[in-house]
Amino acid sequence: MAVQKLDQLRGPGRAKRHNARTIAALTGNPGCSRRAVLDAAGVDKLKLAERIGFPGSFGQSRFALSRGNAFEAMLKADDCALLRSVLGAPPVTCHDLGSDDLGGDDLGGDGLLGDRHARTAALLASARAALIDHPLLTLDVAGQTVYLEPDLIAYAHAGTAGPAGSAGASGASGRLQVVEIKSFAIIDGQADSAKVSAAAVQAAVYVLALRALLERQGQDPSLVDHEVVLVCPENFSLNPVAVRLDVRKQLATLRRQLSRLASIDALIDSLPDDMTFDLALTAEELTEALGHVEPHYAPECLSTCELSVFCRHEASGSTAALGRTVRESLGGIESIDEVLALAEGRREPTEEQAEAAAVLRAASRLRSEVLS
Repeated sequence: MAVQKLDQLRGPGRAKRHNARTIAALTGNPGCSRRAVLDAAGVDKLKLAERIGFPGSFGQSRFALSRGNAFEAMLKADDCALLRSVLGAPPVTCHDLGSDDLGGDDLGGDGLLGDRHARTAALLASARAALIDHPLLTLDVAGQTVYLEPDLIAYAHAGTAGPAGSAGASGASGRLQVVEIKSFAIIDGQADSAKVSAAAVQAAVYVLALRALLERQGQDPSLVDHEVVLVCPENFSLNPVAVRLDVRKQLATLRRQLSRLASIDALIDSLPDDMTFDLALTAEELTEALGHVEPHYAPECLSTCELSVFCRHEASGSTAALGRTVRESLGGIESIDEVLALAEGRREPTEEQAEAAAVLRAASRLRSEVLS
């Protein structure tokens, strides 16, 4: 990938670091060239959206963040005693690799990051039964080294009982397992499916990074379990409960998306030579630049992409704004006006539109009969 071209697209600003949430979001809309280009270049999409006049309420609320931090702190108090009880882990030391002066998007300076990553690698190589709190992993995303901080890594040495065995696994020893702590509740054995799905994708990012670390150390990456442990409050209390999630499907999707990000040279090269998303430009100039990269808007983008409000405005009047299912069902019919014209018989469909037009006319007839 032409690093010089990516630097030009981003402008003089510092490249926006990825994290587990942004990497997980790549799986939400794999066909969006706009997001692929902006993420590969490290453009700060939140500032870009504000600059062009379409800011969005993106991210978790302060209440949700506070509840999540309180729940995690409670679980990790007293050398992770409560968490070890929930996981069924033996009474081992919970190695805390965190630091009070680390936090935010960058998790501290590069020197501190490198030190924490080295300590994580050393603990994993020592093969001791342990819970590793605040580990730091790395993953290569479009040529950038991304630092990732899972909530916890559980390691059960061969011959020891560990969280993998007690949380309902096959009991295999010597397995590394990602533990993800979330503050949304599991009520009567059920949780919000969208939140569970998001947690599974995020945990899959950590599994991918952990396997990459083992591979660099000359160890078997399959030692990392494809099942992760999700710890959430149970019912309407803060009593924790652990469930297992199989993330093999999410891992396959992530690999495809990361591969796509690393191979978008042709897409980058097709853009105008002088094109840039430099935030010093006017809103009109930035909007014009965005118009050169094809979006793939869907309503789901509103919860995963900082530019979604702008893309929704741009997609107004198109079938894309009605959702992925509608767009795919209507084939190549791009605008809502065209859909209505075909449904009411005011327009003859092309050969490619014939099947969709027949369905639309039938739906229009049924609607008229119901209303009359």
